[in-house]
Amino acid sequence: MKDKLILIIQYGLVALAVVVVLALVGLITPATPAHALPEFAARTGEGCGTCHVSAGGGGPRTLRGMLWAARGKPDAVPQLPNVLLAPGVEDGAELYDIACSACHGAKGEGLFGAQLAGTSLKARKITSTINRGRERSGMPPFKGQFSDAQLETLVNYVAGLANGTIQPPPDSYPLETGVLKCTTDATLVTCGGN
Repeated sequence: MKDKLILIIQYGLVALAVVVVLALVGLITPATPAHALPEFAARTGEGCGTCHVSAGGGGPRTLRGMLWAARGKPDAVPQLPNVLLAPGVEDGAELYDIACSACHGAKGEGLFGAQLAGTSLKARKITSTINRGRERSGMPPFKGQFSDAQLETLVNYVAGLANGTIQPPPDSYPLETGVLKCTTDATLVTCGGN
């Protein structure tokens, strides 16, 4: 019996050592940014955010991504000249929600994309980044996808988030807060399910 206990302890120590080594390797190994799937990135030279709503890739496709897939995934992602991303939308917060929040977060806190809130980014840099994109970080260029007025409104909104003059939208929860009600039913031993 004593030999079995020693054997179990030895196996446990070996398993613990393996877990520690794997955890250390995970901490030491630098994370690599996700761009597009290698097969598509090599063929198109574009990041995930060109074809997917999320710059991290996967999930719903953008208009360009849908057209690219419909054309049989050719070597180049088709451009959509003169096609606005949000026709008729004039509000900066709404434009941000449509074009930016999936990657940069609803409050500019950063998700797949960089944090924007509290970064003091200047309007000129924001405009350039929106128009040209940032290939290495997976942000697609949006040049020509906003009217001049929309671009100015969006840049002003992002600059306001960046310098703190615009407060991000409050957290919202679509459901009413639940109310716990206890009954006098004698078959219930506790109230609240515990």
